[in-house]
Amino acid sequence: MRKSGYIFAITALVFAFIANGAMAEIKEGKDYAVLTQPQPIDNKSKVEVLEFFWYGCPHCHDFEPALSKWLKTLPKDVVFHRVPADFGRWTPGVRLYYALDAIGEEERLHKDLFDAVHRDRMNFNLESEVTDWLVKKGVDRKKFSDAYNSFAVQSKISRAQQLTRTYGLNGVPTVIVGGKYMTSNTMTNGAFEPVVVIMDELIAKARAEQGGKK
Repeated sequence: MRKSGYIFAITALVFAFIANGAMAEIKEGKDYAVLTQPQPIDNKSKVEVLEFFWYGCPHCHDFEPALSKWLKTLPKDVVFHRVPADFGRWTPGVRLYYALDAIGEEERLHKDLFDAVHRDRMNFNLESEVTDWLVKKGVDRKKFSDAYNSFAVQSKISRAQQLTRTYGLNGVPTVIVGGKYMTSNTMTNGAFEPVVVIMDELIAKARAEQGGKK
């Protein structure tokens, strides 16, 4: 499809989702899926939203602008967590995420790291290469190395692997709302803006089921 045609198609898709100021009733099996085994959430006074991603995923990188914009308007009763998915071969990226999170640098460097991987072709699977890049970004080399190789980070890797299996993921990015509802760009013809619109509708559903008010 020509670029102009693609842009027109995506724009039309977004408008179809927000026509008349509301979703035209999202449909199970089309816009989202209900998990066969819903998972418990930590705080039932909040609606939990999980984004499963991988630094090496181009679709996750492309989802970031829409997701970042959405996060700026996050309701107070919604808690959002990123979860690095691990299907067994993505462990270096999971380790990198949790090491940066442990030293309080992941949020600051999240976008830059994605760009370094997808635009500059940095090999984030190599500890030495990613460490050199991080040092240039102002991260303490020893502090990062200690976290990267720590038992605490290894424990979180195991947890991420467990969650990847528990939610039955088959790709990323995937969003889970309320431990029950799953959606992704594979359900929106590859477009990302409609995903966040669906997320809002799923949050409303989960909020009502949990007995909460916006």
